[in-house]
Amino acid sequence: MTQITASAAAAGTFTIGPSTDQATEQALTVNRLGYGAMRITGEGIWGPPKDKPAALATLRRAVELNVNLIDTADSYGPNVSEELIAEALLPYPAGLVIATKGGWERVGPGKWTHNASPKHLVAALEGSLQRLRLDRIDIYQLHVPDPAVSFEASIETLARLRDEGKIRHVALSNVTREHIQRAQKIVPIVSVQNRYSFADRESDFILDYCEQQGIAFFPWAPLGQMREAHEAIEKEAEVLRMNGADALHASPLQVALAWLLKRSKVIIPIPGTSSAKHLEENVAAASLQLPQDAYDRLSAVVPPPASLRN
Repeated sequence: MTQITASAAAAGTFTIGPSTDQATEQALTVNRLGYGAMRITGEGIWGPPKDKPAALATLRRAVELNVNLIDTADSYGPNVSEELIAEALLPYPAGLVIATKGGWERVGPGKWTHNASPKHLVAALEGSLQRLRLDRIDIYQLHVPDPAVSFEASIETLARLRDEGKIRHVALSNVTREHIQRAQKIVPIVSVQNRYSFADRESDFILDYCEQQGIAFFPWAPLGQMREAHEAIEKEAEVLRMNGADALHASPLQVALAWLLKRSKVIIPIPGTSSAKHLEENVAAASLQLPQDAYDRLSAVVPPPASLRN
């Protein structure tokens, strides 16, 4: 069996952000397999992790595996994820991009509440800067639109903070295509983070819009939740193992990640885990070249709703 060294660099790169107006817009080139830092917190995404040394080791291992995009949020813990990132990785290696979010508060284990008011977003950003020990956040995402707050007011606040030099790039999470278009009228949007996988393609047309606009797309929940999808991907993993992919183990999650990488050049998966071993398995998916016939079979398992095929 050929020994394969996992590296996020094997997924190729994507450049986030426009390359013009360099005084305020500096493009960020990242490897197309990132790391989501939600799971390094306590149970229910609340409080510190049960095994803090393991959480710190996982973050450090991510960087060793050439992961140079880490996604987090002030609500993960809350605050815990950002604090652990700084503790594990300072001084930050050159080229590491940290994306965080604000506008969705954690009020208890498994409990969220909206708060994307301008006042809260300013305080949330300042808190993230302090915890991450940064002067500027590379990518700051509105975690989710707040139904009680004007969406334009939220975005205008982030645009102002960008103009002040506290944010390099403004981004969105859990949004519709209309939200993206409305935000683009106020400030350039460099990335969108929505739930998406081969089994859950409700955001297909949003992804297509991002591809047209050159906007990075960070999918979360990359394996999906449907039983039929799990059965299909386990079958595909076995087919790949029989055809020589056993060096990568071709686990279901690796196949799911490989499908995402093949789906669009703007996709940057950000699978999360609190285990360094699991992290290594995820990053190994960057080297898994999913054959076209395997990609097509998986794509056919859960076709997008007819209303979204446009």
